[in-house]
Amino acid sequence: MNWTVDRHDLPLSNPFGISRETSETSETATVELTHEGTTGIGAVTPSAYYDESAQSVAQTLPLLCETVDGIGDPHAQQRIERDLAEQAPDQPAARMALSIAVHDLAARQLDLPLYRQWGLDPDAVPPTTYTVGIDSPERMAEKARQAADSGFGHLKVKLGTGDDRARLDAVRDAAPDAELRVDANAAWTAQEAIDNADWLADAGVTMLEQPVEAHDIDGLRRVTDATEIPVAADESCVTASDVPRVADACDIVNAKLVKCGGLRPATRLLNAADAHGLDLMLGCMVESNASIAAAVHLAPLVDYVDLDGALLLAADPYDGVSLDGDVFDLTAVSAGTGVRRMRDA
Repeated sequence: MNWTVDRHDLPLSNPFGISRETSETSETATVELTHEGTTGIGAVTPSAYYDESAQSVAQTLPLLCETVDGIGDPHAQQRIERDLAEQAPDQPAARMALSIAVHDLAARQLDLPLYRQWGLDPDAVPPTTYTVGIDSPERMAEKARQAADSGFGHLKVKLGTGDDRARLDAVRDAAPDAELRVDANAAWTAQEAIDNADWLADAGVTMLEQPVEAHDIDGLRRVTDATEIPVAADESCVTASDVPRVADACDIVNAKLVKCGGLRPATRLLNAADAHGLDLMLGCMVESNASIAAAVHLAPLVDYVDLDGALLLAADPYDGVSLDGDVFDLTAVSAGTGVRRMRDA
């Protein structure tokens, strides 16, 4: 096998704010893996919150590619995943990028889109949210209005500031018909979240994601018990082994490939959450289509989709799965994940 590993600092259309940081670029590592004339593409935008960076991933990926080369068969995905997990147990982002490339390569060799290889229903893909990052109330209203005018009926609103209510009210006024979901990114205490739940409900919020710190499972449970708004665990649920710990403390689990290390681990997380009676969500970072496209193929398994990361970029070297309104059209994918390098990149 041959491979190339690259770094891309992708500019965002607008600064993207969450409760703990604001970003202006998406620091991305990509890998292209070629076997018998076919190339698979994968990428990741790591998060410092999980102790990885694009630099650390780019340094690790060649070593992981050598492991895959030693196995010699991109269809040997169980063995590949096991060997990569043994080699890089604390680097799920690096494993994610290569997991995507391997799955893309194997499906392309079969001349099948990945969802068909897995036997999933392309008509079962839920609409994706469009995320409104933290900004001034006026700018958040403008972003919400533009998203609603572009056909996005579900907006995720980032909160976790000293003036959250004004920001949410501005978004609601700008997009009165949109379904609003709120993500505090662990910024509130349990009591703050409970106090906020009343005006969130009054604004028609239909989901409250990660209101408390990741380790505060008791606080998460208190919030879930105190409000009728469905509560989602993101930072509190990283891999399948976390599901039993949060199962009675939330209503929804948000699976992200970057947290758990790839497509197969994400599937296990979703299966574990489903077995515990939780609703399922697929999320992302602000990241390239080379990452997002693969996650879209898992979307028929879930109840909620938040895979808008590439839409927030000003430029992306890769194209991915096309959108029909706010729903990804998997039937438009001819083979693999559907990712392709843009001609002018």
